[in-house]
Amino acid sequence: MVGWALCMVLVLAALAGTVAETRYEKFLRQHVDHPRTSTLAAHRYCETMLARRRVTAPGRPCKPSNTFVHAPAEELVAACSQTPDTAGFHSTPTAMGLTACRLRGGDTRPPCAYRARQLQHHVRVSCLNGLPVHLAGTYAPPQ
Repeated sequence: MVGWALCMVLVLAALAGTVAETRYEKFLRQHVDHPRTSTLAAHRYCETMLARRRVTAPGRPCKPSNTFVHAPAEELVAACSQTPDTAGFHSTPTAMGLTACRLRGGDTRPPCAYRARQLQHHVRVSCLNGLPVHLAGTYAPPQ
């Protein structure tokens, strides 16, 4: 009986943890990796990070693309104070280091294999209550 009760408490605690994640916390989990995590195999960065951050999971389709920003979260929060563009997105005033992960091939069934590109780009975000909640894209700094 005690074992069953303990099991239920652990399940409910786990469920409460996932339900309580705010949109900003989800944004951080899916897109911010500062400082950049070093992996044993650099070419496996995307697969490793997407799995660790629960962006990809067994039984779910592979995400076609995901970007990890290697800058402090505060710099992305500061973007929310920038004037939005005509589409309503806010951009970081400076370019920042990031890893762009793109699914290899067209199959979205696991196992997921990604191609990683290291870039220095500006980041466009959607903001809610002064916090970034969606990474809308990136763009190269003007030449």
